[in-house]
Amino acid sequence: MGLMRASLATVALILVAACAKSPPTSAVYDPYEDANRKMHAFNTQFDDKMVRGAGTGYNDVVSEPVHQNIVNFAETVGLPRTVMNQILQGRLEDATRNTLRFGINATMGIGGLADVAGDLGLEKKDTDFGETLAVWGVPEGAYMVLPFLGPSTERDTAGMMVDWFFNPLNYLGLGPETYLGTAAQIAEEVGDRGRFADSYDSVIHESADSYSQVQLIYLQNRRYELGEAPPEDDIDPLALDTEGF
Repeated sequence: MGLMRASLATVALILVAACAKSPPTSAVYDPYEDANRKMHAFNTQFDDKMVRGAGTGYNDVVSEPVHQNIVNFAETVGLPRTVMNQILQGRLEDATRNTLRFGINATMGIGGLADVAGDLGLEKKDTDFGETLAVWGVPEGAYMVLPFLGPSTERDTAGMMVDWFFNPLNYLGLGPETYLGTAAQIAEEVGDRGRFADSYDSVIHESADSYSQVQLIYLQNRRYELGEAPPEDDIDPLALDTEGF
């Protein structure tokens, strides 16, 4: 595992270095378009054959309260990683808030199944290492399409690697809980695929050029999240969650 983490860290550094070649964020830098389109086609077929049906089946079996418990647990397990990123970004108030959220939900919330902290007014403040890199001045780099995960950029791909393999909980002897958190995150995504089926299908299965549509939605939304671009009024907010496209 240590060798794997070191290798992924090296790949992440290479991706960060590659980001320096990107043009201004108002442009779409897509030098890997041929490979990206092939991967997008693969992801679309995978969604059609596997994920779409799983999302429908999941929502037929799992009730809304149980699904919300899964969402709460996935969010709670991810909070230490979020706090680490907020500290690195200098967002100490948000880091303190999320530390309190983790402590309250992990104890009073029955291991994170209930969002007791949210009921007390401590709302979630999310972030990731891709945003940390943006705060540090790293440009987004080239547009990428990842297998199963969908649209990304070189900067966000590097950040994703760091977030996945350097969770602080791993160093506190809580490894199994982080694996359960990953499983809960997958279940959350599958459930959302079923709940927002019409929006997903309109983008990835019914668009004349779904590759360009997903690229537009992902980059516009991500740049808006990071304060790098204003929102577009004509983009369906339900279609902005493009993970897995």
